[in-house]
Amino acid sequence: MSARLPARVSAQLVLLSMGFVGSEERLFEEFKLAKAPNGSIAADDSSYATSVPGVFAAGDARRGQSLVVWAIAEGRGAAHAVDKFLRK
Repeated sequence: MSARLPARVSAQLVLLSMGFVGSEERLFEEFKLAKAPNGSIAADDSSYATSVPGVFAAGDARRGQSLVVWAIAEGRGAAHAVDKFLRK
C-alpha cells in the first residue's frame, strides 16, 4: 500500500534515512542535487555540503554502501557542519 503525500510540506529541518538501496532518482530531481561518479549524492568531504546551499549528505548517501562506523562518523561530522551553517 502506498500513502499519498502532499506535493510540498513546510519544514525547518528534514532528515532522510536512505537505507540500503541508495539514493532515489527522485531525490536528485526534486532537490536538484549533483551526483557523484558512483551514483551517490555529491558532497564535500569535510563540510558534507551538497551542490544545494543548506542541504548536506553523509554516510552511505554520500559515500555509497560502506561500513556503519563510517556512517556514524560522517553523521557526527555532518551534524557539526549543519550546526555551523545554522549559526551563521
